[in-house]
Amino acid sequence: MRIKKGDNVQVLSGNDKGTIGEVLEVNPKADKIIVKGVNIRKKHVKARKQGEESGIISVECSIPSSKVNVVCPKCGKTTKVGYSMEKEQKIRVCKKCGAKLK
Repeated sequence: MRIKKGDNVQVLSGNDKGTIGEVLEVNPKADKIIVKGVNIRKKHVKARKQGEESGIISVECSIPSSKVNVVCPKCGKTTKVGYSMEKEQKIRVCKKCGAKLK
């Protein structure tokens, strides 16, 4: 999986198309990611202990990683992730401008 936690990504399709957000969590086994502010669902929470509040909370749900593209920090465009070798280390680079991705 070429998307890492902390990357800025743009949603390519669905209800949140065009939204840019930070990746909060990555699940490579299921090929899904959780993006901040994207695919928000309402969850009903019941109070479990005395004094704890019950209610409806908003939760970000996972989306397929194929529905997003990484946003390059240098050129600001959505791009595919490429790899290059630097001092025998594999680093991620922007395919459009060649800048290093964190």
